[in-house]
Amino acid sequence: MSLPTTGFSFTQEKRDGHARTGRFVTPRAVIETPTFMPVGTLATVKGLTPPEIEATGARIILANTYHLWLRPGAERVERFGGVPKFMGWDHAMLTDSGGYQVFSLSDLRKLDEDGVTFRSHLNGEKRRMTPEESMRVQRLLRSTVAMVLDVCPPGGAERKEVLRAMDLTTKWAKRCLATEPAEDQARFGIVQGATYEDLRRGHLEEIAALDFDGIALGGFSVGEPIPIMYELLDALAHEMPADKPRYLMGVGTPQDLIHAIGAGVDLFDCVLPTRNARNGQALGWHGRVNLRQARHKDDQGPVDPRCECYVCKTFSRGYLRHLVKANELLGHRLVTQHNLSFYGALVREAREAIRESRYAAWARETLARMSESDEVGPADPPSPAKPASK
Repeated sequence: MSLPTTGFSFTQEKRDGHARTGRFVTPRAVIETPTFMPVGTLATVKGLTPPEIEATGARIILANTYHLWLRPGAERVERFGGVPKFMGWDHAMLTDSGGYQVFSLSDLRKLDEDGVTFRSHLNGEKRRMTPEESMRVQRLLRSTVAMVLDVCPPGGAERKEVLRAMDLTTKWAKRCLATEPAEDQARFGIVQGATYEDLRRGHLEEIAALDFDGIALGGFSVGEPIPIMYELLDALAHEMPADKPRYLMGVGTPQDLIHAIGAGVDLFDCVLPTRNARNGQALGWHGRVNLRQARHKDDQGPVDPRCECYVCKTFSRGYLRHLVKANELLGHRLVTQHNLSFYGALVREAREAIRESRYAAWARETLARMSESDEVGPADPPSPAKPASK
């Protein structure tokens, strides 16, 4: 079925249980779903060139409205032709609205009925973000998909706080829709409701009734227990409109993707594969590989024998460990390239399993294999004190 916005369509192709494959057609790319969107917060997927990102199988990436609004500025990016041209990316792009920063920068912002006042983490300047301003900025950024400005309550928030976040999100969604989008730009609504199934279900009905091109589940992976997130996805994901893309924002681990695909989700993004790469953690079919551990210093084998990416075909675990321990930039780049290649292969195999009506069995086998030699090791080093971004 065609989406309301010119140049876009979504077709559900095959279902296996609640899992499904589809084709999300945009003016800039045809995206096979389910798929993973690498995160390029500042108009860059950290450490990789556009051809390297493309080689992972990605045909849509994510950039962050809030951060680009502050630096280098939306007007400047617009003069370059928008974010895709600015960074040399020839495929589709989704921009977050700044709504995640309403959650992650709670100490630097003041929320009211009309919008959010931020104090810039760069220079302390006060900046005002409203639904209209968020859509104006995304119009200048010329993303393929623009997200509405929403309010994301923290995990474990009380019902009263969650209800207010939902109310503002709905009101702001309507204000976002009342603005003029950029040419060839779709707009997605966002469902909130924290861990309350009845609130999630009610808010899904509200957002799905509006004229959006896709629907996202926001407010997950913000501190709630993972089993509860899984229960809510099982209950709600398949009830999202079947004729529009279903997007789970900011999630997650390979295990999360496998579970959410089984629940009926189409689109994912997360900083985990790039962030963990910079901490020396490679992800693969047999779980996590902690390249900082001494066991790998003489290992001449690849990070993942099953992986067909350039990194696994070319470099040994021993060499990658050397780069990581020496804090060489090449180490960050190579592990990032591998991790995103693995995520690309993961969703590609998921699509194949759905098409062959064997998704449940594939998911069980894949999850079991990932737990076989998973190197939990020490916790990841703490992130430096800076604004969180999706």
